[in-house]
Amino acid sequence: MDPTALQGVPQSVSTGALPGWARVDELVLEAHGRYADDRTGTVADYIPVLAAVDPDLFGLALIEVDGGVHDAGDADHAFSIQSISKLFVYALAIQEHGHERVREIVGVNNTGLAFNSVMALELNGGHPMNPMVNAGAIATTALMPGATAVEQWERLREGLSAFAGRPLSLDGTVYASEAATNDRNRAIGRLLRSYGRLEGDPDEIVDVYTRQCALLVDAHDLAVMGATLADGGVNPVSGAQVVSAEVCRDTLAVAAATGLYERSGEWLFEIGLPAKSGVSGGIVAVSPGKGAVAGFSPRLDHAGNSVRAQLAIAHLSRSLGLNLFASAPAAAQHPGD
Repeated sequence: MDPTALQGVPQSVSTGALPGWARVDELVLEAHGRYADDRTGTVADYIPVLAAVDPDLFGLALIEVDGGVHDAGDADHAFSIQSISKLFVYALAIQEHGHERVREIVGVNNTGLAFNSVMALELNGGHPMNPMVNAGAIATTALMPGATAVEQWERLREGLSAFAGRPLSLDGTVYASEAATNDRNRAIGRLLRSYGRLEGDPDEIVDVYTRQCALLVDAHDLAVMGATLADGGVNPVSGAQVVSAEVCRDTLAVAAATGLYERSGEWLFEIGLPAKSGVSGGIVAVSPGKGAVAGFSPRLDHAGNSVRAQLAIAHLSRSLGLNLFASAPAAAQHPGD
C-alpha cells in the first residue's frame, strides 16, 4: 500500500472508545467514497472463477462491540471467504486444543515467504511456522474435531457460522474451481504428513480446507466475525460466547504478526491493527474492545491484498484512532489537570 494515499487523513489516537454512532457512520461513508474510484490492482486469476468477478465491487462495514452497524457500498455482496477463514479456524482450534498444543503444531512466526510456499516448509524441517500461510492453515484444519472428514467439515462450518451470527453456506462453483486446481495445496498436505505434522489422510484434510475457503460471506459478515474477536469472543449480533477471551488474544496476536503474509510488517507499521486478507478481495481488521472493520474489493496488489480495502481500513484506523500503537502525551489530552 502506498502511504502517500493517506495524505490529508487526520491522525487520531486511541481513546478507549469509539465516538458516537453518527460520527462513526459518517467516517465509514467518507472512507468508502474517498477510494471508490481507485482502479489500482488486478483480480486474482489463478483460481478461474475468481477471475470473472466484477472488479468494481467495493463494500465496507464496521461493526461495534455493542452491535452498532455501519455499512457502505457493496457490503452485502457475497464472496468466498478464502484465506480469511484461516483466522477463525485457528481460533476454533485453540478453543478445542489449547494454547500450547496448537502453538507447538502450527507455530506463530512469519515465514517471510509467499503464502503457498513449499520452500518455507523445507527450510524449517516441516514445521508450518504460522496458521496464516497455507501449510499452517492445513495443519490447523486437521485439528478440527471429528471422526471423519465430513464431521470435521460440519464442525468447521458451524464454528464459522457462530462467528458470523448466521448459517454460512458453501459456494459450490468456487469449491469445484479450487478443487480442480489445488495441486500445490495437496502437495503441501502430503509434505506435512511426511514430516509427521499432519494426522489423517492429507487429501481429505486439504479437501476440507478447500471447502472452508469456499464459504460465502460478505463484508458485513466479516465485520461481525472480527467484532466477535474484538469483544472477548462474544458475538455482538447473537450474544453467543463463541470462543474465550484468551483465544481471542492469541488469535489477534498471530494475525498482527502474520495476517497479511510478507506485507504484515508494512501493514502493522501503517495501520496498526491485527488483520487478515483473502484473494477474493476481503480484509477484516480488528480493534480490541471497539469493533472490527471489513472491506471487500476484488482488485489486489502484488501480495494478494485488496487495494481499496486496505486504503479504506487505513483511513478509518487513522480517523477513528484505532491504531494500537498510536498515543499522545497524557498532559496534552487533559490540559489543566
